[in-house]
Amino acid sequence: MTIKEARERVDARINTTGVRYFSELTNMAILTEEVGEVARIMSRQYGDQSFKESDKKKELADELADVLWVLLCLGNQMGIDLTEAPEKNFEKKNIRDANRHRENEKLQ
Repeated sequence: MTIKEARERVDARINTTGVRYFSELTNMAILTEEVGEVARIMSRQYGDQSFKESDKKKELADELADVLWVLLCLGNQMGIDLTEAPEKNFEKKNIRDANRHRENEKLQ
C-alpha cells in the first residue's frame, strides 16, 4: 500500500464508519497516547522493564500502525501531502547530513 492509498483508505473509513475526523487537537492527544503505547512496549521488549500482565498481549506492530493511522488523519485534515512531505524532508536531510555523520566521532 502506498502512502497515498493509505491516506485515501483512512479518509474513506473516517467518513463512513467514523462519521467525521476528530479535531486536530484531539488527534494530537491521541497521537501522544499512541506513541506512549509504543514506548511502553519497547521499554519492556528491548529495555529493562518487565512486562505487566496487561501488556503481554500488546503487539508493537499494531501500536506502530495506530501511530501511522493518527498521522495520516492529521495529514488529511490539515491538507499535508504525506507523500510529498517526506520527499522534501529527505532532500533537507541529504543536504544537512552530507558529511555530518561521517565526521561524527561517536559514530565511528
